Amino acid sequence: MKTFTFKNGDIMPQLGIGTWRAQPEEVYDAVLEALRVGYRHIDCAQIYKNEREVGQALDYAFRYGIVKRDEIFVTSKLWNSDHEPTRVEQVINRSLSNLQLKYLDLYLIHWPVAVREGVDFPTKANQLIPICDIPLEKTWESMIDLQQKSLTRHIGVANFNIAKINDLETKTKVLPEVNQVEIHPYFQQSELVDFCHKKRIIVTGYSPLGGKRMADKNISIQKDTTILNIAQKYNATPTQVILAWNIQRGVVVIPKSVNKNRILENFGTLKVKLSKEEMEQIAQLDRNLRVTEGEYWTLNGSSYTRQWLWEK
Repeated sequence: MKTFTFKNGDIMPQLGIGTWRAQPEEVYDAVLEALRVGYRHIDCAQIYKNEREVGQALDYAFRYGIVKRDEIFVTSKLWNSDHEPTRVEQVINRSLSNLQLKYLDLYLIHWPVAVREGVDFPTKANQLIPICDIPLEKTWESMIDLQQKSLTRHIGVANFNIAKINDLETKTKVLPEVNQVEIHPYFQQSELVDFCHKKRIIVTGYSPLGGKRMADKNISIQKDTTILNIAQKYNATPTQVILAWNIQRGVVVIPKSVNKNRILENFGTLKVKLSKEEMEQIAQLDRNLRVTEGEYWTLNGSSYTRQWLWEK
């Protein structure tokens, strides 16, 4: 397994299994299957509403010797309704309870956006909290406190751009250790990836295959001629080529699946090694096609705009 090493020596596997959109009745079996196959990185979040079932799978895996706690890397995320500093510790403890863990390996601020308590995805602008009311650095300071209390070994962010990361560092003197963002061959985010690497921030790419929203638009990276030709050369699947491309450019990938065959297929990515020329061919596929637009946060009347979210 390819890995990244944090400053304190902790290891983060470069291939993990995502649990977004995994139904509670499916995710238990999917996590156990992934652990049996060899995955050692599980990406979770409070908003996925399946952490209890993930925790049950982890408990089974620990009790029956499939894996030990110190052999796996578990991530969870702080949802937008819990940015108020007094709530941050409460909600990580809820995730820890559901996951049946004493600590997380990584805890992320899920979005640089705050919403009213109890709101998942707002439908009206007044359900959003202006950034001036709960500045990101205040939430980040509470995240730093979680790490100091050993509730999580590492802290980071998700869906943050360069400006917002720089702002956190300027105001708190503490950089995120990880930034989780959308990355796939049609949306490569090269400037952001290069910036994070220079800052020694690990980059995790979600929706590394494009995701359901891309499929809904009848767009498929797996059917791209360049990807198909490379896959045929290596007797690999298009999915394996796409994931291998991201891994070789130094990005952690967390493809989600609850299908046993696809879980095994994704793990087989680790056997694929692309040439420099093939990496360059895939680099030419970039369409700047962002699939996750963050439209819930940029409703009419919201203080959050698309430009603020992704550019400022």
